[in-house]
Amino acid sequence: MTMISDNLQRVRAQMQAACQAAGRDAAKVRLLAVSKTFGADAVWAAWQAGQCAFGENYIQEGVEKIGHVRRLLADSTGKPPGNAPIKQVIEWHCIGPVQSNKTRLVAEHFDWVQSIDRLKIAERLSAQRPPELPPLQICLQVNVDGGPNKSGVLPAGLPDLARQVAELPKLALRGLMCIPEPATDIAAARGPFLAAKALFEQMRAAHSAVDTLSMGMSADLEAAILCGSTMVRVGTAIFGRR
Repeated sequence: MTMISDNLQRVRAQMQAACQAAGRDAAKVRLLAVSKTFGADAVWAAWQAGQCAFGENYIQEGVEKIGHVRRLLADSTGKPPGNAPIKQVIEWHCIGPVQSNKTRLVAEHFDWVQSIDRLKIAERLSAQRPPELPPLQICLQVNVDGGPNKSGVLPAGLPDLARQVAELPKLALRGLMCIPEPATDIAAARGPFLAAKALFEQMRAAHSAVDTLSMGMSADLEAAILCGSTMVRVGTAIFGRR
């Protein structure tokens, strides 16, 4: 899958240019490859091109893919990128809605959950995280522009939710995720992104381990990086249209 490798190079160059324009260190902005609806072979091709973090929206599909990729890794005679041990090679992020009947699957198979907006779901993840696994890394999803039909805690409720989640065992509060309404250009996108950045700074002041602001996708990653994103979630520009 040469196309995926070439696309990854283009996205990384785009991120590098955006960081340079913003006066930021490119090493401080991570790329999450959103692999939803694409098969394990696409993830495998991206991994071989050096991509190690993948985001899945659909939990059952993600769990099946995780198992398939782990089998590919176990069977592979090749070395992982760099000097990373195989067990650390791929990092799986749940970035879609988490329903109560799916929390055990998420707790058992994923490394990160970026879409927490209710205490009940966080409590279930905490209780169901296997004791032999490291803490589940958590971002809270905030409805930064107030859309009535969108997922995410409203900004006013964010401090209380952050405090409650930070107190749960087997979870590690890492930051904030947002999905603003699509904007027509960089100038229009900046408002919601800057609002999210302000909320992130408030959270970071209250919780010392917070370090992740997940915002920006294929169409608006430049604006997100300009406004302080530390992780962009890119699917279409890497894997193609769904």
